Amino acid sequence: MPARIEHHSEHGVVVRQIVACSHDGDFLDHLIEGMRSTSHIDLYHALDKLSNERDADIERMCNNNHQEFVNSVNKLDHSRVECIGLGTEILSLEESYQTSTDNLAVEKKNVVDSRSVRQNIDESSDALKECLEALRLSNQVHELVGKQNHYAALRALDELQTLLRTQERSGFKIGDMIDRSIPATQKMIAEAVMTDLNTWLYHIRDVSQYIGEVAFYHTEQKRSRQKERAARDVYLATFKLNSAIELVADETEEYDVLNDEEAQVQVDFTPLFECIHIHDALGESERFRAEYAVTRRRQKDLIIPSTLSVNDDEASDLKTLLESIAGFAIVERATIQRTEDLRTPADVDELWDSMSHSITTLMSGAVASVENADTLLRITGVISLFIQTMESFGFHAVALNAFLMTLFEKYTFLLKRRCSDDFQEIVSTDDYMPMPINDVEAYDRIIEVGWYVPDKERDDIVFPCVLPFSQMYPMCCIDIRNFLNQTYTAPDDYLSRSSAIDETIRKSIDELLTERICLPLIERLSSQYPGQIVQILTNFEHFEKACHGLQTELAQAQTSRSRNGQVTLGATAEFTKARQKARDRIFELVNSKIDDLIETAEYDWTSTMIAKEPSGYMTELTRYLSNIMSSVLLGLPAEIKDMIYFEALSHAADNILKIPLDPSVSMISQACLHLLSLDVMHLSSFISMLSLPTPNTPSTSMSNAEKDPSILRRTVDELVQTLELMRSDNPEQFFDIAQRNRKYAAVNAQTGAVLIEKVERGRAISAVSSDAVALNKDHDQARGNTSERFGNYMRGLRRAAEGERGS
Repeated sequence: MPARIEHHSEHGVVVRQIVACSHDGDFLDHLIEGMRSTSHIDLYHALDKLSNERDADIERMCNNNHQEFVNSVNKLDHSRVECIGLGTEILSLEESYQTSTDNLAVEKKNVVDSRSVRQNIDESSDALKECLEALRLSNQVHELVGKQNHYAALRALDELQTLLRTQERSGFKIGDMIDRSIPATQKMIAEAVMTDLNTWLYHIRDVSQYIGEVAFYHTEQKRSRQKERAARDVYLATFKLNSAIELVADETEEYDVLNDEEAQVQVDFTPLFECIHIHDALGESERFRAEYAVTRRRQKDLIIPSTLSVNDDEASDLKTLLESIAGFAIVERATIQRTEDLRTPADVDELWDSMSHSITTLMSGAVASVENADTLLRITGVISLFIQTMESFGFHAVALNAFLMTLFEKYTFLLKRRCSDDFQEIVSTDDYMPMPINDVEAYDRIIEVGWYVPDKERDDIVFPCVLPFSQMYPMCCIDIRNFLNQTYTAPDDYLSRSSAIDETIRKSIDELLTERICLPLIERLSSQYPGQIVQILTNFEHFEKACHGLQTELAQAQTSRSRNGQVTLGATAEFTKARQKARDRIFELVNSKIDDLIETAEYDWTSTMIAKEPSGYMTELTRYLSNIMSSVLLGLPAEIKDMIYFEALSHAADNILKIPLDPSVSMISQACLHLLSLDVMHLSSFISMLSLPTPNTPSTSMSNAEKDPSILRRTVDELVQTLELMRSDNPEQFFDIAQRNRKYAAVNAQTGAVLIEKVERGRAISAVSSDAVALNKDHDQARGNTSERFGNYMRGLRRAAEGERGS
C-alpha cells in the first residue's frame, strides 16, 4: 500500500499529483509544474522519501508473503518469458504491420495519385465534351447556313453563345476562338439571308409582270360583273368601278393575285420574314429597312425604261410595262399588310408617286407622236385598266387620271379632225338636191341615224320617194353619231364619267357643227342659184332640229348635269342664224330677179294707144314667181314659202308703185294708166290663182298663203288702191279723211296726191284730142269738165294739207 503522504507537507500535493498520473504526458506536466512551484531539492527529497516508503512497503509485503512472492516471481518470470515471446511476436507483428502499413501507404498513395489522375481525366473529358459541343454547335451553324436554314442557324448560334457564357470560367482557348468568330458568323448569316432575299426580290421582279397581268384580268372580270349588274339595275350603272356600292355588290367574289391557284401564282414571303427576324435578332432592323428601301427604289428604276413605243396595234409594250408596275406596287402593298414596321404607307405612297410621275412623263412623250385615234383609244384603255386596278388596291391615281383626261382630249381632237375632213368632203361634194330614196331599207337607215321626223307614217310612204334634205344631212348625222359612240360609248369602260369629259364632248360637237358644217354652208350662200340656196336652207332647218335632238341625248348621257338638267349647244343658235341668212339670201335673189324684170318695164307715159294685154315684164314676173314657187321653192316649209311670197310680192308691188312716182314722170296719160291697170290686174289675178292646186303641187303641201290668197292680196293693197284712186272720177274724195280711210286706207297720202296730180296733168293734156274724149267715154261716161276737175283737185290738196296740219 502506498505510504500516506502528509497533507501538511507543502510538497505533498505536488507529489500526490505526480504519483496519481496515469500517463507519461501528465506525469511530466505535473513534474514540471512542481519543479516550478518548489525547490528542486525539496522535491527531490520528497520523491526520494516516497520511493523509500514504497520500497519499505514492498519489503514488508515480501517478508510476509515470501512463498507467494517467489511463486509470483516464478510466475512473473514465466510470464516475463512469455511476455518476451509475446514481445518478440509483437515485434514481428509490428514489423509485419509496419511492412503492411508501408505497403498500405504506398497503395494509398497510388490510390490518391490514381484519383487525382482520374479527376484530371474526368475534368479533361468534361472539358473535351464541352469543347466538342461548342464545335458541334459551330459546325451545325455552318451546316444550317449551307442548307439556307438561316433561322435555325441563328437559334443554334444563340445556343452556342449561351454555352460559351457557361464556359467562360474554364478559360478554354478554343472557346475564346469560337466566341471571337461569332460576330463573323452573324455577319455571314446576315449576308446569306440577304443573298436569299435578293434572290427572292429578283424572283419578285420577274413575276411582277405576271402578277400585274393577273390583277388586270380580275379587274376586267369586275368590269364584266359590274356591267351585268348595271344591265339588271339601272341605279347601279351610276356607280363606277371601285366605288363603295360596287365593292359591296362584288364582295362575294374573292381573289388574291399573290396566291392564285388558277393562274399558278404563289408568292411566298418566307424569305422576307426570315430576313426581318434575323436582322431584328441581330439588332440591325434599322439598317435592314434602309437597305430594303434602297433596293426597292433601285428595282423601281429598273422597271421603268428610258424610252417607250406605243405605236403597235395592241400597245403591248405599254401594257407589259404597266403590268410590271402594277405587280411591283401590289407586292409593296402586300408587304405593308404582312409585316410590321418594314414598310410604312408613307414609304409606299412616296414610291408610287415617283412611279406615277415617271410613267406619266414617259407616256406623255410616247403618245405625242400618235396620230391615230384607234391607237390612242387602245392606249387609253390600257391606262384606264391600270388605274382601276391600282385603285382597287388602295393607290390614288390623281396624276394618272389627269393624264387620262389629256389623252381623252387628244383622242377627241383626232376624232374631230377626222370628222372635219369628212365634213369638208361631204359639203364640197354634195349635189344640194333633195335626197331620193328607192327602198324602205335605205329609208329606215336614214331614220335611224338622223334626227328626222317624217310627216307621214312609214307604211303610208310610197317608194321611191324624195326626202327634203340633201344627202349631206344623213352622212353628217352618221359621222356625228359615230363621234358620239366613239367618245361616249367606246371609252365608257375606260373613263370615269365627269363634267370635264361631258364638256369636252359638247365643245367638240359644237365646233364640228358650227365650224365644219354651218360656216361652210354659209359660205355657199353666195351662190347665184336659188335652188342651191333653198336646199341649204332646208339643210339648215334639219341640222337645227338635229341639234335639239343632240342636246337631249347629251343631257341623258351626262352624269354631271347642270341644275336644270339641260345641255345647250351653241350650234343650235348658229343654225338658226344661218337659216335666217339663207332666207335673206333667197329674198335677195328673188328680189334681185324681180328688180331685173321690173327694170325692163317700159311705159310710154304720154301714149294714146290703148293696150289690150299686160306688159311683157309683168307676164314674165308672174311666170317667174309661179315657176320658182312650184319648182325651186317647192320643198320649203309652208311658213318660209309664205314669207317668200310676202316678201316677193311686197317688193314687186313697191317697185311697181315706184315706177310712176319717178321724178322723170311728169304726167300719166289715160292709155298708159290703162296699161298700168292691166299689169296690176294681172298681178292680182296671179295672186288669186295661187289657191288652185297644180298636178305637181298637192293641196296638202300648199302654204297658208296659197290656201288663202286674201292673205297675199294684202301685199298689193296699196298698189291696187292707188290704181283705183288714179282711175277714180272723184279723186277729191281722197282728200276727205273719212272717204280716204274707207276707200283708200292703204294709199300713202303724199304718194296719192303726187299720182293724182300726174294723172290729172295727163288728162288735161289729152283732153284736147278726140281720142282722149273717146277714151274717157269708154272708161268713164260721167266725167266732168277737166279744168273744173283739176280745180277741185287743187282744192282737195289744200284741204288735205289743212286737215293734216290740224291733225
